[in-house]
Amino acid sequence: MNPDSFFAMACASLIAFIFGLVLCFGGYRFFLILLPIWGFFFGLVFGAQSMQMLFGTGFLAEVTSWVVGFVVGAVFAVLSYFFYLVAVALIAGALGYAIGAGLLLAIGLDPGFLVWVVGVVAGIALAAATIIFNLQKWVIIIATSLLGAGVIFGAFVILFAPQTALLENPIRVALSQSPLLLITDVVVAIFGIFVQARANR
Repeated sequence: MNPDSFFAMACASLIAFIFGLVLCFGGYRFFLILLPIWGFFFGLVFGAQSMQMLFGTGFLAEVTSWVVGFVVGAVFAVLSYFFYLVAVALIAGALGYAIGAGLLLAIGLDPGFLVWVVGVVAGIALAAATIIFNLQKWVIIIATSLLGAGVIFGAFVILFAPQTALLENPIRVALSQSPLLLITDVVVAIFGIFVQARANR
């Protein structure tokens, strides 16, 4: 990597790190401001992953994958901005999808239809449970802490791992870099939940 590229990556990493800190430790307080941003990036990744898992295209390797990702991201961002319950369902769905798909990818399954279906079902189930049982506050706190810690972790890893690989399968990339980093990520997430819970009693 040439110096200019590394400098650009370092700047992007710093921005991601700051965003991750705000999300992890202040996600509930700044929920309505942060969610359109998160909604766009989750939609981008989800749209691109959907194209990859359903049609076998490379992750963000084709124009179609980028177009679908941007369209889905834009829709998620707009809905998150204008509708509170959609924003809550989106953050819950993102968490459910990340857990469902992430666990299968972590145990060695390759991205495919099964992984996509499990992730979508887990996301829909968690989003529905959040709305039905009025768990919005705790889901927002837990989800923003976990997702924020993941962004903080990714801000460091992105300097040493291919960006598409990190977005495609962050857990596998984490394990390949160092299991200690993944453990640290979980500890930061737990601390974020504790801080947000105390600050938003």
